[in-house]
Amino acid sequence: MSQTTLSKAITNGLRASMEDDAKVLVMGEDVGKLGGVFRVTDGLQKDFGEDRVIDTPLAESGILGTAVGLAMRGYRPVCEIQFDGFVYPAYDQIVSQVAKIHFRSKGKVPMPIVVRIPFGGGFGGVEHHSESPEAQFAHTPGLKVVACSNPVDAYFMIQQAIRADDPVIFLEPKARYWEKAEIDVDATPAPLFSSRVVREGTDATVLAYGPTMKTALQSAATAEQDGVSVEVIDLRTLSPLDMRPVYESVRKTGRAVVVHEAHTNLGIGAEVAARITENCFYSLEAPVLRVGGFDTPYPASRIEEEYLPDLDRILDAVDRTRSY
Repeated sequence: MSQTTLSKAITNGLRASMEDDAKVLVMGEDVGKLGGVFRVTDGLQKDFGEDRVIDTPLAESGILGTAVGLAMRGYRPVCEIQFDGFVYPAYDQIVSQVAKIHFRSKGKVPMPIVVRIPFGGGFGGVEHHSESPEAQFAHTPGLKVVACSNPVDAYFMIQQAIRADDPVIFLEPKARYWEKAEIDVDATPAPLFSSRVVREGTDATVLAYGPTMKTALQSAATAEQDGVSVEVIDLRTLSPLDMRPVYESVRKTGRAVVVHEAHTNLGIGAEVAARITENCFYSLEAPVLRVGGFDTPYPASRIEEEYLPDLDRILDAVDRTRSY
């Protein structure tokens, strides 16, 4: 096994899916000859041809509208949205058609579409390049929403998403594209729609996903130096939420902190906090706290470090839960 970046892990996962099923297509702006703006689809058009790796016009609604027709004809299109902030022209197609056709057809017309969206900040992008729109999609019935946080999950989750018969919004933390890990391609992956404890602890539970997972793990390591044992859970799936490991953890620690880059108002953290309160009320020693972006549009890159959840803000939340 060799060290593989998260972006390359997705490339390899796409390649494996395309080799396994001739109905899998990749489509998006500059995904072919250029290999995508982050080079995630690099080499795929050369190996699979222009009929299966399709450079589309700059029209996100057209990309998703075409994908709907392809899915109806038995194909499994994988649509790349170049940046998170570019997805909104396709939002109508996604929530009005992609999310609803399987239900409206009483299960007769599946929509095996994967929408790949690089999301989150932390890489110095300009306006519309560092959004976190996950809650908008997770709020839409009929859509599955997942977020990988490491190369191993990225490799397996993209293949699992492509095999799913429901539409999947596949969120990729662009700030983590170049982080590396060893991948055992013969390993048995975790189920797609499942969360996972990645670090065990006893004093507090920190929940995160996508780009904030690294920061959450760093906070746990720092807290340990002060004698505080923090359990860290990677949510991995945002719709449906897999809360079983979360409940088990909170019943053990009595405290929970939810972390994400999206602004806290009506974000994923609010739903997670509500479910924990409903199901673990008598185990909680403190209110569930949320750490996220501020309720403003994403700022200019020169001050994005002030906006994003960082080590100090997570540790402060952990300390506050222990002060009750």
